[in-house]
Amino acid sequence: MLKKILFGVVALIVLLVAVILFRTFTYGGAATGERVELPPVPEVSADRAASHLSEAIQFRTITVASGDPRVGQEGPWLELHDWLETTYPAAHAAMNRELVPGTLSLLYTWEGSDPSLDPLLLMAHQDVVPVNIGTEDDWTGAPFGYVYGRGALDDKGSLVALMEAADALAANGFQPKRTVLIMFGHDEEVLGNGAEAGIALLKSRGISPVMALDEGFAIIDPSPLTGKPMAYIGVSEKGYLTLTLTALAEGGHSSTPPRDSAAVRLARAIVALDENQMPADFSKPPVSDLFRVSAPDLPFMQKMAFANLWLFAGSVDSAMADIPAGNAMIRTTTAPTMLAGSAKENVLAQRAMATVNFRVHPNNTVEDVIKHVKDVTSDIKGIKVTVSDGGISGSEASPVSPTDNKAYAVLASVAEAQGGGAAVAPGLVLGATDARYASAITDSVYRFAPSVLNPTDLSGFHGTNERLAVENMKRLSEGYAQIIVAMDSGD
Repeated sequence: MLKKILFGVVALIVLLVAVILFRTFTYGGAATGERVELPPVPEVSADRAASHLSEAIQFRTITVASGDPRVGQEGPWLELHDWLETTYPAAHAAMNRELVPGTLSLLYTWEGSDPSLDPLLLMAHQDVVPVNIGTEDDWTGAPFGYVYGRGALDDKGSLVALMEAADALAANGFQPKRTVLIMFGHDEEVLGNGAEAGIALLKSRGISPVMALDEGFAIIDPSPLTGKPMAYIGVSEKGYLTLTLTALAEGGHSSTPPRDSAAVRLARAIVALDENQMPADFSKPPVSDLFRVSAPDLPFMQKMAFANLWLFAGSVDSAMADIPAGNAMIRTTTAPTMLAGSAKENVLAQRAMATVNFRVHPNNTVEDVIKHVKDVTSDIKGIKVTVSDGGISGSEASPVSPTDNKAYAVLASVAEAQGGGAAVAPGLVLGATDARYASAITDSVYRFAPSVLNPTDLSGFHGTNERLAVENMKRLSEGYAQIIVAMDSGD
């Protein structure tokens, strides 16, 4: 009898190992196998495009708060508009340019010859964040190979490259069948009201693009996931929610404090939220696709874990939760950011408050997050949860765009070409872009710029020594031109 039991246990172990190994060795592959043959496009000079970027970033189109630029401060935007017209004469001769009403956002329309084809929408933004006061002298810059300056990466590199592409195509006699729309929002860094108005304008005209493409991801070399070059195409971006936790208790003098003051209750609530994060779900795109595409370049043990999440989901969750960017990719994040309590050090607070910011994963809704917070803090006496009424209003995560259509196939093909054969994976953009508004007029919204960025480059986003390699201006310009021409058909 004992031998039969032991035999059965061994058989089960062998079967389990066999299943794990089979799933591991057969796991992996592209999110979609489709690729397209990229058309030839006019060559763009890297040095010339980089020189134009250097000029563009000298226009101080800085936004700090919603409503910027204020009346009387529009000068840098208007100067940038004039510069674009002067610098790209062929593009401006081919396209109609208009200001989105009530904004400084630009909308270009390059009319196609076939009105039955839905237009292509390409996006970038004109504004930049300020340089932190006191850090100006920290900027160094290399003598060759890079353009340094605020906006080089975010997002004037893409803006200039889009115009380089359009100008080169127009000068070469290209006439699109599919209408090409180019939108340059003026205030992306402070809510993007310009892009929102621009999308509303297109919607009022009955326009539904075949694809909307904005900033968000690039070709990362090396990818932190695989250690090899990998292109990430953003197919969704996180939502945004800020909640206020208010702990209520009796006040009084600090010389006779209770054991359960408002500050203590609030601390318990914050710790409870930190220890009880929103759950991760690896079964849905874009996370499931990202794991699968990465698999061929992963170490065996990591690949085995991803291939057998039915067994190793807890271990994968724990490992990724220890990496801030990894944790943000797999779940709605919880970030206590602001605290308020008593007005004096020897007075007990009657109301202690914490502001907690959540970046909402596509697997969750705003209501899911609110319920989670209330459930986690329900056993703590005196805790009240409310939606914050100041700052940025809450918004749901954007829908996940498809990866089985022509638009994604074109982007993946361009990413492979500009990335020297890099693997291509769909990804989740952790911040907010103007592209989130485009979901109102198309279900194919992507966030990708065909440039190759290394970890030093990535550290420049909103930071010191923001830079873009000169060679990337060629990649961006010719990559955008390839996208325009490759999408110029109805097949």
